[in-house]
Amino acid sequence: MLISEQYYLNKSKFLVAADCIVFGFKDKELHILLTRRPVQPQYGEWSLMGGFVGENESLETAAKKVLFEYTQQRGIYMEQVNAYGEVDRDTGGRVISVAFYALVRLEEFDTSLAQKFDARWINIKDLPQLVFDHNKMVEDALTLLRFKVSMQPIIFNFFDGKFTLPALQDLYEAIYQRPIDKRNFRKKLASMDILDKLHIKETFSSKRGAFYYIFNEEKYKAYLASGKYYSL
Repeated sequence: MLISEQYYLNKSKFLVAADCIVFGFKDKELHILLTRRPVQPQYGEWSLMGGFVGENESLETAAKKVLFEYTQQRGIYMEQVNAYGEVDRDTGGRVISVAFYALVRLEEFDTSLAQKFDARWINIKDLPQLVFDHNKMVEDALTLLRFKVSMQPIIFNFFDGKFTLPALQDLYEAIYQRPIDKRNFRKKLASMDILDKLHIKETFSSKRGAFYYIFNEEKYKAYLASGKYYSL
């Protein structure tokens, strides 16, 4: 046996998990999808969605598998948050977890999945105590999300294509947990010219209605090519 092979055999082995912070937007508030933990330890307690990384899986593949199992959606925007490796973080054994956050379009979410997994969309303001270090994962994911939506147009992944400007502002306010000046917000959007106005209105929120918009990827690329940068 080669010395390098012996080197690996003599090292400790432990489990690696992929945990997912699934963000959704509804009723003008930011929500997180939680489930009741199905196994011991801490059976029945609130938990993030997660699972162990298989021997032949990458971290990203494992996270995508977890997301599809709980949402039945593919092509979800997903990003790695951090790795969590405190020795005693999981009372069930030595587990290192890598957390990912994901932005889910609630219009496409199959509500029957909530019953299957005993899952709930919980308002970020009402986040309960979660198992292990999952609250820390949520805190870190929200911090990263706030940074990324200010620098990149990832926020449009929350919508099923079209959206109104009031809904877009509501989402920004939900993420940052503070009011945003309507005039300055729309002025900044108009200056970037990365949205296309549709000739249809959303009429559920008010009698007057609000026009729908869509994000234009080509306009965004042209905006960047002009030497400007995205900032909202």
